[in-house]
Amino acid sequence: MEIKTMIQSTPNPNALKFVLNIPVRNTGKVTYKNAAQCQHNPMAAALFTIPNITEVYFFDNYVTITQDGNADWDQIEEQIKRTILEYASDHNPDFIVEEDKKNPTIVSDDPEIAKINAILDNTIRPGLQMDGGDLHVVSFDGINLIVSYQGACGSCPSSTMGTLRAIESILRDQYNPEIVVQTEGNIQVEHEH
Repeated sequence: MEIKTMIQSTPNPNALKFVLNIPVRNTGKVTYKNAAQCQHNPMAAALFTIPNITEVYFFDNYVTITQDGNADWDQIEEQIKRTILEYASDHNPDFIVEEDKKNPTIVSDDPEIAKINAILDNTIRPGLQMDGGDLHVVSFDGINLIVSYQGACGSCPSSTMGTLRAIESILRDQYNPEIVVQTEGNIQVEHEH
């Protein structure tokens, strides 16, 4: 089978989604912020050799590439596409992921976080994934929900306020009217008083 890739734009001007006709990740999603994190993923490591690349995100059948805003997409798009296709036939979609020790994943057997994740799975995540990104619940103390954006959503201007406001609105409607949602970087929805 010939491996093909199609490029899709995202709402983030600094991120492009490269969709393949084969899976790049069978379970879960993986975000790399630098080449040092890519020891079990040669395709990701190779993508970081391209100048200005700041993040590589693997999910399902696509790779979202984020750059620092200093590169012209026209100049690096073909190089990214060539690199992905060069590594695609040998790429293992079940590659090992080094766990980030300082950022432990939330214990998902917490019933409240499970409820929140179920609401996000049905409302917010499909749109974010379509745009080449996703959302991860970092912590929840009963009122304050901390989330972290992944892929194209990580550095997107609209994810910081627009999406955050939508998440909070949906969770206030479907979960708890008192919930406060903010990002890991401490961006919080501004409320009109």
